[in-house]
Amino acid sequence: MAKIAFILLCHKDPEAIIAQARQLTAAGDVVAIHFDASARAEDYETIRKGLADNPAVTFARKRIRCGWGEWSLVEATLQAVEAAVDAFPRATHFYMVSGDCMAIKSAEFAHEYLEAADVDYIESFDYFESDWIKTGMKEERLIYRHFLNERKHKKLFYASLEVQKKLGLRRRIPEDLQIMIGSQWWCLRRRTIETILDFIRKRRDVVRFFRTTWIPDETFFQTLVNHLVPQREIRTRTLTFLMFTDYGMPVTFYNDHYDLLLSQDFLFARKISPEATELKKRLGALYASEGVAFDISNEGRNLYKFLAGRGRIGQRFAPRFWEVESSLGRERELLIVVAKKWHVGKRLVERIRQATGLPGVEYLFNEESCWLPDLGGIQSSLGKRTRHRRALMRMLFEYFDTDRLVICMDPNNIDMMHDFYSDRSSTRLLEVESQFSDEYLIGHAMRVGLAGERTPPDALARLLPTIRADVLFESDRIRDAGFSDYYRLRETASEEENVTALAGFLGISQEKAREMLEPEGLFSD
Repeated sequence: MAKIAFILLCHKDPEAIIAQARQLTAAGDVVAIHFDASARAEDYETIRKGLADNPAVTFARKRIRCGWGEWSLVEATLQAVEAAVDAFPRATHFYMVSGDCMAIKSAEFAHEYLEAADVDYIESFDYFESDWIKTGMKEERLIYRHFLNERKHKKLFYASLEVQKKLGLRRRIPEDLQIMIGSQWWCLRRRTIETILDFIRKRRDVVRFFRTTWIPDETFFQTLVNHLVPQREIRTRTLTFLMFTDYGMPVTFYNDHYDLLLSQDFLFARKISPEATELKKRLGALYASEGVAFDISNEGRNLYKFLAGRGRIGQRFAPRFWEVESSLGRERELLIVVAKKWHVGKRLVERIRQATGLPGVEYLFNEESCWLPDLGGIQSSLGKRTRHRRALMRMLFEYFDTDRLVICMDPNNIDMMHDFYSDRSSTRLLEVESQFSDEYLIGHAMRVGLAGERTPPDALARLLPTIRADVLFESDRIRDAGFSDYYRLRETASEEENVTALAGFLGISQEKAREMLEPEGLFSD
């Protein structure tokens, strides 16, 4: 039977820490607490007194004054780990949590989860080959010595770095170590923890190296686990659900996130807002419950990205240099078919191709796998196509040897439509408006990762109005943009209305347009 020793690092809110420790130990697990030495001594005494009668709680023998990015965070963790190893000989797993973490599954589920596989759970990616570090220093974190805190002493921190660079004071990374990086929120087996503690007693050179690296809590345990444990016994993931905003700040969870958190494939979540009292109460009750079945759909990150993105809709930034300095060509005409149901848009473009001979490309800015000719690599990824869209379109005109080209686009590409309309070429736009059943929207949510096969029906019911409103909003934005040569083909319109719209869009006779619309099934799913 799994028995978890929680390594709890905290620095504030003593009453919440006491409640958290009681909740975790009530399910039969144990807790080792390190309370930051920078915090108030009275708060630490409050925690000690509040948990004095709980034999399942122990404290780090030495309190460390912790600073972000410093070795002190690793040292504090090791102090708590050593206390837990000594105090709780029957603990089978050691799980890192903070005062902002809470369980999002029952203790029963967590124990069964850990018993199911004899492995360690820790993010562990190659430091140099992976893209885990998005911005800022990379190699410099390791090959130079960092004695100061970048946040507290920014000028001195970077001055020290520049001096070392000028004097050539690079140092070697321990030759037998492959440096790894990942989240500091891990769950390790007892034998892994004991192996690490034994290793650092023998290899003081490794400890000296990490003492002066920058942000070692992202590399120390990640590197040693990879060095000491067979790869087959490591799951390169964290069991703590956390997300970050576009600005690199942790996303905070509130009372209305309860259902979302339960559906994620994680055991804990971070960060829970101190004000989310109802959420904490519900999660606390959940942890102590038995026989609860969890529908895990794991759509949390995609759903957050979708909802956060809706708050930024409409922003238009300055054109990129490749947009300003390139044009599709004054004599050329771009025909844009905009359809939310991609299969309908593709079906219409195929009919246009067959009836008029115009070349067409389907959803080249939305679908990675859409067919494109070899254009020297600019077509190789969605990112490149989007960044160099004008250059790409100019090359497609040249490839097809034409002055008229049809493309498909999703309604959410409003910025791209504005960009093409601002070009010296001519642009026409046909919006294809379909009806959306609840079943179709659910399928759409699953295709784009907003929901999964096991998303609860009540969660889907709450999500559907948001998706439907988003679809309608995208259409409203297009109409509000005031694009010239704008036409609408609607599933609910009369045949004459649609014939007139298609004829105007393509610049063809109504008879020709009628022939293209006569075959049934254009709007069918």
